[in-house]
Amino acid sequence: MDTTGFGLIETIRVRDGRIPFLEQHLGRLDRSLRELGLPRPSQDIAALVRPFAGTGEAVLRVEVCDGRATVTVRELPALDPPAVITASESHLPYPHKTTERDCFVEAAGEAEVAEVDDALLVTHAGWVAEGTTWNVFWWDGGGLRTPALDLEILRGIGRTRVLELGKGQETRAPRAALDGKSLFLVNAVRGIVPLASLDGARVAADPRTAELARRFWPEE
Repeated sequence: MDTTGFGLIETIRVRDGRIPFLEQHLGRLDRSLRELGLPRPSQDIAALVRPFAGTGEAVLRVEVCDGRATVTVRELPALDPPAVITASESHLPYPHKTTERDCFVEAAGEAEVAEVDDALLVTHAGWVAEGTTWNVFWWDGGGLRTPALDLEILRGIGRTRVLELGKGQETRAPRAALDGKSLFLVNAVRGIVPLASLDGARVAADPRTAELARRFWPEE
């Protein structure tokens, strides 16, 4: 397999001058390089990233491609509760955070045309998968649910953190199972953000989401 031009991405939050999940990002990147058989970068990625600590608030995009790592910096995305639609574009397997993101780009384009903030993708078989840059959770009675990894969604660092905190259950759920539920998105840049609406229906707030959000960022 020719992997020229095929790369891996890590999108890393600098928060209050710290990089809370740096070791998790480096670990995931190392695992993906190994499992995909991609060349390791000549640079020390930790050494590239750590100088950005102390800069207040920022987002770092680390891309590793053809044995070379680059870091670019951008501002934080919006952290307000988003209006989300279900994309007509089907989710394709995305177990590694790679540069091959066509289905997510198409879904984000659908959201833009619909004049909403973002889109949720569903698999060809009809199972809820993930957002364009985030994992999704919802409250179902007394329990917390999220799509199962065997749907070949991304093992998000924010997702892993929520499961550590909330003891959520992985499941396969059709899109209709989310109707009337309180949902939130999560990633390691935004943290936990409740949805404002899904397909035009208002999403009710849940105090348990706010409590998880309060505990999400590690203290050290």
